Amino acid sequence: MKIQPTEMSRGSLAVQTRVNSETIRYYEKIGLMPNPARSDAGHRVYDQSQVKRLSFIRRSRELGFTLKEIRELLQLVDGGEYTCAEVHERTVTHLNDVAKKIRDLEKMQRTLRTMASKCGGELVPECPIVDALYSD
Repeated sequence: MKIQPTEMSRGSLAVQTRVNSETIRYYEKIGLMPNPARSDAGHRVYDQSQVKRLSFIRRSRELGFTLKEIRELLQLVDGGEYTCAEVHERTVTHLNDVAKKIRDLEKMQRTLRTMASKCGGELVPECPIVDALYSD
């Protein structure tokens, strides 16, 4: 099988989707990406369906979905019998997780700001930040 005009190499797929070639290889290994077809010379060849799937994975990762969550979303989509309600439920669950992480980060920021404000940065061995880190 010769490479058709609509097919591309892994390098071309990486450029088009802005996903590293090694990451593509990893996604294939863990089953997020299907095994690609091979050219007559044995080279992997990819088509637009793989571009679309890899773009879905990349965008999901950018939004903080875990590989497990992406796998579950893809299983819904691949089955072809998903409903928008199912995808919505998973998205809202993820959104709630993100909101919790933001609250946790804001709490850390306040704590660090308070610790830093108690330190004048003098050239002495006593440091209120170190003391605060040792305390409960």
